[in-house]
Amino acid sequence: MALVTVILSSLNHAKYLAAAIESVLNQTFADFELFIVDDASDDGSWEIIQEFKDPRIVAIRNPRRMRAAFGFNEVIKNRASGEFIAIHHSDDVWALDKLEKQLAFLDSRPEVGAVFSQAEIIGEDGFPFADAEHFYYSIFRQKNRSRFEWLRYFFFSGNCLCHPSMLARRTVLIDAGLYDRRLGQLTDFDMWIRVCMRYPIHVFDTPLVKFRVRAGEANESGFRLESIVRGKNEWLHVLRNYVTIQSERDLHAVFPEIRDSFPPGSPPHYQLARHALEAGGDVQRVFGLEVLYTLMANERTAAELEQHGFRYVDLVTLSGQCDFFQNSDRFRAESNCLALKAELHRVKNTYSWRSTKPFRGAWSIVRKLFPSGTLNS
Repeated sequence: MALVTVILSSLNHAKYLAAAIESVLNQTFADFELFIVDDASDDGSWEIIQEFKDPRIVAIRNPRRMRAAFGFNEVIKNRASGEFIAIHHSDDVWALDKLEKQLAFLDSRPEVGAVFSQAEIIGEDGFPFADAEHFYYSIFRQKNRSRFEWLRYFFFSGNCLCHPSMLARRTVLIDAGLYDRRLGQLTDFDMWIRVCMRYPIHVFDTPLVKFRVRAGEANESGFRLESIVRGKNEWLHVLRNYVTIQSERDLHAVFPEIRDSFPPGSPPHYQLARHALEAGGDVQRVFGLEVLYTLMANERTAAELEQHGFRYVDLVTLSGQCDFFQNSDRFRAESNCLALKAELHRVKNTYSWRSTKPFRGAWSIVRKLFPSGTLNS
C-alpha cells in the first residue's frame, strides 16, 4: 500500500522517457507506486521501461493504441492503492521535491481537491524555451483563484493548468467521474472543470515540473489546423458541464457580472445561455444557443421563459442572427459574384457592346493569325 499512485503515460517518447521515469524514482518523498502505461509505442519505449527494476514500478503495455485516458481510468479505478493520484507524461520532468511539497500542502488543507504548479518550459533539447510569442511560453503562469473564479476563467479562456503538475485526492477524481475517453485533446481540461464544480484547487507559484514544447508543434495541443478544429469541437462539449449548475446563487458566484442583468427568478440555465451568447466567443455562443434549444424543448420551461419575455419566436429570430458558420462571409462573396455577373450581363446587352461585336470577332481572328509579339515586329 502506497500513499501516492503515480501514473506515467508513455507514447513514442523514447528520447525523453528515461529522464521522466528517473524524475519520479528520485523524489524526496518515496512512498509511492509508479504505473507506467505504454500505449503501444513503436520507438523502443517499451524496452526502455523494462530496463528499470525498481519494485515500485508496475509496467503495463497496451496491445493497441488506446490513448492516455484509458490508462489513467484503469489505474485510478481498478489498480491504484494510493490515497493520492499524480499524473506524469513521458516527455516531461518533475522537480525532485514535487510530491513532498504538494503532499504537505494537501495534508494541511483537507478541503482542497487537487494541487498544481507553474511549469518551467523547456524545448526539444531540454534547455529553457525561448519563444516568448508561443502559446505555451506563459500559459501556466496563473494566480490562485476561488473555484468559482476558476470556472469563469475556464468558460471564457480555456485550459491553463499543467496536467503533469497535478496531485489530486483519488476520491476527488472518482467523484468527478474520471477522464472522458471521448476527448482526445481537452481530456484534462474537462476534468478540471468537473473537479472545480465540487472542490477548490491550488496552484503553487513555483514550477515543480519541466514541460517540454516539442519541435514542429508536435504537442497534443500544438498549433496545427487539426488541433485547432478538434479543440473547438471538444471545448463545446466540455462547456456542457456548466449546465450542472442548478442554483442561481452558484451561477452568480461563477458569473457575478450577470447578477443584476435578469429579472429575479429567471431560470439559471436561461441566464447562462443568454450570457454565453452576449459575452462569449464563437464556441460559447454555440453553447448558449444549444442550451436555449434544450430549454424550449420542454413546454413547461418554455411557458416559464415566456413569463420572463422569451418566446419561441425570439428563439427563431435569435437563431437567424447567430452566424456561427460564417455564412455571412460566403453570402457576401456570392452576392458580389452575382452582382458582377449581373453587371456583365447588362454590359453585354448594351447597344455599344452589340454594335462592336463584329470588330471584336475580327480582332480575335487577327490575334490567332498573328500570335503575341509578331504584329509589332
